[in-house]
Amino acid sequence: MTTLMQANEQWSKRPADQRFVSLLDLQKKVNADRENSIGSVVSTRKIKVIPHPANPMKGVTIEGSSGNYDPTHWAFGQLASLAGAPAGYLRTLPAPLVADAMNYGLRFNRDAEDVGVLRTKTALDVTGNGDITEHVELRAATGPRYGRIWNGDIVDSLVQRFGDGLSGDFRVPGEFGKAVPVTKDNTTIYGSDRDIFVFLADEVNRVEMGNRRDGQAGSLARGFFVWNSEVGASTMGIGMFLFDYVCQNRIIWGVKEFKEVRLRHTMSAPERFVEEVAPILTAYSQASALPIEHTIKAAQEAKIESDLDAWLKNRFTASESTAIKAAHMREEGRPIETIWDATTGVTAYAKTIRNQDDRVSMERKGGALLDLVSDF
Repeated sequence: MTTLMQANEQWSKRPADQRFVSLLDLQKKVNADRENSIGSVVSTRKIKVIPHPANPMKGVTIEGSSGNYDPTHWAFGQLASLAGAPAGYLRTLPAPLVADAMNYGLRFNRDAEDVGVLRTKTALDVTGNGDITEHVELRAATGPRYGRIWNGDIVDSLVQRFGDGLSGDFRVPGEFGKAVPVTKDNTTIYGSDRDIFVFLADEVNRVEMGNRRDGQAGSLARGFFVWNSEVGASTMGIGMFLFDYVCQNRIIWGVKEFKEVRLRHTMSAPERFVEEVAPILTAYSQASALPIEHTIKAAQEAKIESDLDAWLKNRFTASESTAIKAAHMREEGRPIETIWDATTGVTAYAKTIRNQDDRVSMERKGGALLDLVSDF
């Protein structure tokens, strides 16, 4: 049985302040970040790192003409990379040495170049006694042509199409197919100063399949991931798939038809999100299970009339082709005959691959086989 671990990784690593029990809560957070953010382009020669006045031996801040701004953990790593120094090592040094090393790297260790910086005004309880003070964080130091897709735009699109993520067809998944109250402990909606990750699923309107496994009928739910970083920590992307169920620790079991769309943050990325990705979200929110059922039925009926070995080797390596045939025989007790058999064989082979990235890549290849149905 093929599994996806992306949601489990988020669930196991995110602290409480990065967990949201509804899309509306996440929307409020990311839109506030955007409203309080300013992006600009500056020269590396104009970035000056100094020991932080509040903690001059352990903290650093960036000196600006209109005040200082503190780098987030992620932005510090980006600045360290620009300065040509390993961030992990710098974090072990006293702040005066860190400032000297970074300033030397930014001024003398490389040619002057433009940097896209993102500063965000935040409210902080610096004393721990409830006295809120506003300060400015440096959240990103990217290339000057970085095409920022705002987290707010993505979450707004999700809310427009899927509501609060709790009460519509697509919502935070339950446990073993049964709905449970959504809390910060089991949510699949996450956001931080660095990125967002959302996993929603329709576990009610399931896709019925006449030959789910071992010749027996069954059904699958539809699910999708959406992720993004407006500060350069990751691409923007969507992963769509069918699955059996999600367990308590958010591992997704029985996955089929995993397909993925990614957008790098180039200059055209914001427009491509509007033109390419947003329509995919709309189609996914409005589609019934019927078109998917038709695709699966067509794949089950699409016989591979040509030489199977040649057909597989046009799409996989020789060793992969052999492993796929063996995996299908092991799972189904008969040779591959149809496109659906081939996807089943790929999925069965994928679950034997130890490396997660390689396993997901193989699952994508299996899902892509369904696109061949129209050729039969």
